[in-house]
Amino acid sequence: MRFAVDRLDHLVITCADLEKSASWYQRVLGMERAAFGEHRRTALKFGGQKLNLRPQTATQEEWFTGVAPIPGSQDLCFVVAVTAQDVIAHLHDCGVTVEAGPVPKAGAFGPITSVYCRDPDGNLIEIATYGPAA
Repeated sequence: MRFAVDRLDHLVITCADLEKSASWYQRVLGMERAAFGEHRRTALKFGGQKLNLRPQTATQEEWFTGVAPIPGSQDLCFVVAVTAQDVIAHLHDCGVTVEAGPVPKAGAFGPITSVYCRDPDGNLIEIATYGPAA
């Protein structure tokens, strides 16, 4: 039987300091923190998706995961409904350094305007908006 993937449900991010990372995603990207599973793992919800935060110290038995998970190895793109200038102003207000942008890029549904920063683990975070270049 053939099938096609419908959507992405969640991503797992390995982090050096779970509390610092959770706080950053809540404060900077407005995600909602939640606990899940029997071990009360940490997730960050947004829209219809979530990020699961995996502590770097977790063993393979505790977290069934990739063979070499390390903090700072992800590049993630999040879509927002404000202008790139609004994103830059918010990042500055949060004390977050803008690495690049605004720059035109190609999103899943067409042209996007992106601003780049890094989370506490050094993951590259792209914050993008669809619509007219800002």
